[in-house]
Amino acid sequence: MKKYINLLIIIMLAGFVSCTDDFLTNATTERQAAGEAATEGAILSNLAAAYQILLFDSYADNNYNSLVLMSDLRSDDIFKGGGDAGDQHQLYLLSLFTTTPEENINGLWNINYSGIARSNNVIAACENAVGFETDADIKKLNQYKAEGHFLRAYYTHWLWKFWGNVPYFEAPLTEPPYMTRQYQADEIYAEIMEDLDVATTDGYLPMKTSGNNAGRISRAAALMLKARVVMYQKDQSRYGEVTTEMAEIISSNEYSLMPDFSEIWVDAGEFNQESIFEANHLPEGKTWASGWQGYGTNLPAFISPNELKGGSETGDYKGGWGFGPVRQPVWDLYEEGDSRREGSINSWEAGQYTGRFQDTGLFMAKYAARVGYNPQGDVDLNYCNNLRIFRYAETLLTYAEMIAVHGQSAVGGITAQSALDQVRQRAFGAESSIPATVENIKLERRREFVGEGIRFWDIVRWGDTALLTENLPEFNSVRSWNDNWKYLPIPQSEIDKTAGTEFALEQNDGY
Repeated sequence: MKKYINLLIIIMLAGFVSCTDDFLTNATTERQAAGEAATEGAILSNLAAAYQILLFDSYADNNYNSLVLMSDLRSDDIFKGGGDAGDQHQLYLLSLFTTTPEENINGLWNINYSGIARSNNVIAACENAVGFETDADIKKLNQYKAEGHFLRAYYTHWLWKFWGNVPYFEAPLTEPPYMTRQYQADEIYAEIMEDLDVATTDGYLPMKTSGNNAGRISRAAALMLKARVVMYQKDQSRYGEVTTEMAEIISSNEYSLMPDFSEIWVDAGEFNQESIFEANHLPEGKTWASGWQGYGTNLPAFISPNELKGGSETGDYKGGWGFGPVRQPVWDLYEEGDSRREGSINSWEAGQYTGRFQDTGLFMAKYAARVGYNPQGDVDLNYCNNLRIFRYAETLLTYAEMIAVHGQSAVGGITAQSALDQVRQRAFGAESSIPATVENIKLERRREFVGEGIRFWDIVRWGDTALLTENLPEFNSVRSWNDNWKYLPIPQSEIDKTAGTEFALEQNDGY
C-alpha cells in the first residue's frame, strides 16, 4: 500500500448515471496523507475511487471474470461455450467444478481486494473527518460512512462466497511483508455483518436514491446485500431481521416492478422504478492494453452468439464471442405466456449465427450486445449495459421465501402469496397465481433471475446440489459434486507469495 492515496478522480466512475456528473466532477483532486485529517473533498474522492471498482468485474485485471457469468457457470443454467474447451480453459474448469489453484479466476480475487483497500480508505477518511460541525454535516458524514462500509462488505462478500477462507484487512498494509492473516469463512461472515450493521444503521442512508444521487447506495441496497449474505450463511438467528427489512422495503412504496420485463434491460430501462442498485457502465475508456481503466463492460460481447446475422423481436442485437450458451431445460421451464423467457433468453435458428462449443442455439438476453451500445474505442470492452445488482423482484421473492420456506412470520399484513403474485402478474401481464409453496418459490427465483448470477448460490444454500451433477457428455459437460467445492481453491500465485511467512495461506479443503 502506498503511503499516500492518489485521489485524482477520472471523469466518470462506477455507480452513477449521466445526470449525476455533478457528484463526480465536483470531487476534488486533493491528496490525503494516510491517517491524517480528511476534508469532505478527500472523503468524496476516496468514495468515488471505491465505487470505481464496480466497473472492472467484466474485464477484471485483464481477465474475463464477470461476476454474474462466473457465478452462473457453476449453475445448471448455462454451459461455458466459446471457441472450444481450451478457449478460456479456466472457465471450462470452473463450469465442471475442476478449477485448480493454477487455473483460477484470479481477476476477481485482485479486483475485489482492490475494492476492499479503497473502501478502507473511505472509512479511514470518515474516521479522521474535519469540518463536519452542523447536524446537516453529521448527516452527510454518516452517509459517507455507510457507503464505505457497504462497499467493503460488498467486495468482501464476493471473496467469501467464491473462496471462503481468505485474507482480510481493515487498514493499509504499510510495512513489509505487506500481508495479513487468512480468516476462516465464518470469521469473514462476521466481518461482513459488522460492516452491514453500520451500513444499515437507521437514518444513515435514504431508502432510495434518485436524481443527482441515482446509482449511489441506498438503504434498500444495504438491506438487500444483508439478506443475500445472511441467507447464504444460513444464519437463522438473523432471519427475522431479514424478513422485517424486506417488508420495510416493500412498505416504503419507493419501488415497484417494471410493467414490461424486457424493458428492464435496455438503455432506457437503467435506474428504473424496480432498480435498487446498479453499476453504471459507459461506452468508452477500456482498452486491451489495460484492465484497470475505463467505464464499459465486456460481458455483452462475451455472451452473444458468434457472427450473428440478424436482430430479434426484442431488440437489435449484435454478435459476440459465443460464451455462456443457455441449457435447453432452462428455456423449457417457462410456462407459455411468461414474458421472462424471451426477456431472459434469445433463441437463434441455425444460419443466423455461427455455432461454437457447447452450442444450444440459446443465449442470455439480459446483457446481450446491442447496436449502438458501444460506439467507440475497443468496442468489445466498452458496452454500456448497466449491471443490475439488486432489483425489487428479488426483494419480493426473498420475502416470500423467508415466510414460506424458512417459517418466518408475515410482517405488516404482507403475505408470501401476495409477494409471489406480484412477480407472476408482471411476468404474464395478468393474474397468474400459483400457491406460495417451497417448490414454486424456488422455481420462480430461477425463472426470474436467469443470467443474473444468482442460481448457483441459491442451489448451494438450499442444499440442492444434486441438481448440479447432471452429466451431458454430448455437450462435453460431465460433472460431479463434492461439498468442498462450495469454495474454489486459493490461487496458487497467492499461496506462493505468502510461502515462508507468518501469513502463509492454507489451501482450501479438497484441493
